[in-house]
Amino acid sequence: MQYKLYTDVHEFYKDTYDVLMRDEAQNMILLGNIIIGNEGKDKTDWRDSAKWVMATVSDVNGICLIALMTPPHNITLYSTENIINHQAINCLIDGLDGYNIPGVTTEKGLANIFAKEYTAQKGLTFKTTMSQRIYELTAVNPDIEKFGVVRLLEEKDMHFFPYWMEAFNAAAVYGNTEMSIPHDANAYHYRLSTKKLYVLEIDGSPVSMAGFTREMQTAIGVAFVYTPPYYRGKGYASSCVAQLSQIALDKGFTKCVLYTDLLNPTSNSIYQKIGYKPICDSLMLKYE
Repeated sequence: MQYKLYTDVHEFYKDTYDVLMRDEAQNMILLGNIIIGNEGKDKTDWRDSAKWVMATVSDVNGICLIALMTPPHNITLYSTENIINHQAINCLIDGLDGYNIPGVTTEKGLANIFAKEYTAQKGLTFKTTMSQRIYELTAVNPDIEKFGVVRLLEEKDMHFFPYWMEAFNAAAVYGNTEMSIPHDANAYHYRLSTKKLYVLEIDGSPVSMAGFTREMQTAIGVAFVYTPPYYRGKGYASSCVAQLSQIALDKGFTKCVLYTDLLNPTSNSIYQKIGYKPICDSLMLKYE
């Protein structure tokens, strides 16, 4: 096994991009991040590749394990074609000695094996912070009811958008109803400037939100799905996501990808009715 630690994000991109594209939908986070690093247009916060930890493990057949950590976030991994190689995992752990790794986010089987081996060697324990399912859509179910008007979020929406965004972030812990009150508008203006967030309007009133994330060669991520509690149960999220997914397909993307919290049966049911099909399960594990 050969371990390689990278200091040049362009070299890392060149070596890993085609390998990651073998499972494009599963690797949206990894692919999206290395594209950001390779383009180098945005170096705010965690996006500065000079702070990243980038590594691969290879055997005689080529790369068999890819690792990327964008501090302060978890390390993300991919075993080529989802073939887990225990020797490669141990080689990676040895190579990462000296780095502070807060946890791992990746496909369920690989996440568990890496976390067990890593914590055993380091004398740590780990816990699950989120259990997710990755879905892919190639066609919107024609029978799904679509209503209302979907439009881009704009500056005029700043009177409610920051609060919806904070509520969405809080809901990342399923069932949580406590949210931060927005104080600095910069982060929300940045989100609006990306032109990737949409709102569903009913009779001119915003009732639900969703948006795009990473854009790949053929796939695009869908996220930021949020409906205020007082508007739920009316099919607004379904209509919003269905219309947004169709917008993506009309733009030329062949598939939409989204992550769901497995503890939220409502969202998992909604997405499947729209036409999303499960690809794999993913875990976010934190070391203690």
